[in-house]
Amino acid sequence: MNIKEFISALPENFSKLRSTAAKIKEKLSPDSLRSFARALPSQLKERKESRRPSLIAMLSLSFVSFSTIILIVLLLFQTLFFGSFYKAIKTKNLTTCASSIVNNINHKQLNLLMDTISVQNDVDIILCTHDVYANYRRIYSSIMNDDSNINEFDTKELNDYFVVARNNGGSYITALEQIEVYGEDFQEGSDDFVGEKPTLEHNKAERLIFSASFTDSEGTEYLLLLESVITPSVSVTQTLGYQLRIILVILILISAIMTIIFAKRIALPIENINNSAKELAEGNYDVVFSGSGYKEVEQLSDTLNYATTELQQVDQMRKDLIANVSHDLRTPLTLITGYGEVMKDIPGENTPENIQIIIDEATRLTSLVNDLIDISKIEAGTMKLEASVFCITDTIKEMFGRYKKLKEQDGFSFTLEHDQNVYVYADQLKISQVIYNLVNNAVNYAGESKEITVRQICYDNRVRIEVIDNGPGIPQEKLKNIWDRYYKVDKSHRSAKIGTGLGLSIVKTVLKLHKAQFGVFSKVGKGTVFWFELERTNENGEPIS
Repeated sequence: MNIKEFISALPENFSKLRSTAAKIKEKLSPDSLRSFARALPSQLKERKESRRPSLIAMLSLSFVSFSTIILIVLLLFQTLFFGSFYKAIKTKNLTTCASSIVNNINHKQLNLLMDTISVQNDVDIILCTHDVYANYRRIYSSIMNDDSNINEFDTKELNDYFVVARNNGGSYITALEQIEVYGEDFQEGSDDFVGEKPTLEHNKAERLIFSASFTDSEGTEYLLLLESVITPSVSVTQTLGYQLRIILVILILISAIMTIIFAKRIALPIENINNSAKELAEGNYDVVFSGSGYKEVEQLSDTLNYATTELQQVDQMRKDLIANVSHDLRTPLTLITGYGEVMKDIPGENTPENIQIIIDEATRLTSLVNDLIDISKIEAGTMKLEASVFCITDTIKEMFGRYKKLKEQDGFSFTLEHDQNVYVYADQLKISQVIYNLVNNAVNYAGESKEITVRQICYDNRVRIEVIDNGPGIPQEKLKNIWDRYYKVDKSHRSAKIGTGLGLSIVKTVLKLHKAQFGVFSKVGKGTVFWFELERTNENGEPIS
């Protein structure tokens, strides 16, 4: 390119450069950098998870590695350490044989004992004692090998072994290395053999000589010599080495196949459970977890199926709660709005009755909101008990005064059965709320008789409060659910005569805070009894024994 072409291309090159700079600036803008920073942890997590090995791979690698390690250890012990173990066993065998002879030195069948030990253990035995010149002489021998070393010992050598044994506490083991040559060794420079040249190195045999000096009960000193040959183990270790190498390869293949099979039996059910769990996390509560093969996998599957069922129930309760709260909010709001518009637009409708309706509905809204707030506080642990000593009997009597309007307008009757005034140590406001909600529930389901009975029963150091109605009753299979918020036995929503529909849920949470016992029993067509128990005290708050 000449100078003229270069100058003419400058505008186009500058334009490309500006475009590239603009793109870089856009990539490095604060918004882009923030987006990149927010996405970076998830990207790193995905990359990290992608690098994690699978369960099948880890199980296979673990089992193959374990089998390999076991076989390598076995190979080492059967080849590299074989000679040491063999020598240790031979040494222990000589010690045992010598001990048997020493312990039976004065037995009348000592000769038979030594012959038997010699034959069974391939051991050469010589027993010596002093002669008149204080030298050791042989009194008995049992020789199994023609080339026995101890069989060639002279008097001096016997005396030397006695001194060595005595100086070492009475016994001593020495090892002699002997080369057995079957023919002459090859001369230097004989390198014209095909293949590996044979060697006589493997013909080395090590001999163990056990010497023991001891004195019998009559004061006679003895010298006992035992000799055993440690047979060359080269051919044995070579044979074992070849066998173990073959076994190692076979077992690695078998273990690899077996571990893959077992790993799939474990990993595949877990993978299926994982996929089902992802569906559950996305809101599919109809998913079914299936796990088989092993007890733990089946237990995990059963636990997740149970959790799914519970989540279905919770989700249904959430939907019911939203529907019921929406209904209870909409009804009073509609009435308040309707009566307010009537009073505004129509002259003469500003009557005390219409105003009272608005006040009653607003009060109902306030009660509903307060109940929801109370439940949230109690379950969140932010609501604390303010316990004090109070008369629960008087509390019930005062509470009955709130139902004056129901008595007058709807014909309800309220009865308190008691024989004495009872004091308890509890949160008076919340216990009053419990009783009030139980009575409200009885009013809503009192039936045609409209009779509500509160019974106070004292026994030992406890007081039992029962709230009884003569309504339609509750089937046994549905009793466990009545403490849930807005649970309806007949699944049809209807506004309560009194209260907000959250009373039993509040009762449950408040009584649990007091660690009180509570429950319900009912019979269809006969009515329902709700009860709870508290510990009694005297007027000073002291427990009643």
